[in-house]
Amino acid sequence: MASVARFRSVVVDCPEPAELARFYAQVGGGTPDEQDPDWVVLQVPGGPRLSFQRAPGLTPPEWPRSDRNAQQFHLDFDGGATWAEMDAAHERVLALGARPLDLEDREKKGFMVYADPAGHPFCLCRIERA
Repeated sequence: MASVARFRSVVVDCPEPAELARFYAQVGGGTPDEQDPDWVVLQVPGGPRLSFQRAPGLTPPEWPRSDRNAQQFHLDFDGGATWAEMDAAHERVLALGARPLDLEDREKKGFMVYADPAGHPFCLCRIERA
């Protein structure tokens, strides 16, 4: 079936677009285009285009709730193929300002959940490579 349109980007509402774009540039790579302080674009190398839109007074989601102020999306990042790589990625995202949300049973689940500096959930996933 032919598509109607081509995927363009994921848009993230946040109070400080440039700040959050810089956070995700350090996590996933790329350089934010900060020409407009209310709309900042980050092209992740080999990945999607992320756009950050100013939303004053944004209330972050209450992860993992779904009954009130639920998450509207989350981003998954490849944190590495080994637990040593995952541990290194964990330390790096914490140093960048991420906050842990769920680190329980990581070996069983294969991922760890964090909040970015604006409070949006994202995951570091263990990706086994062949």
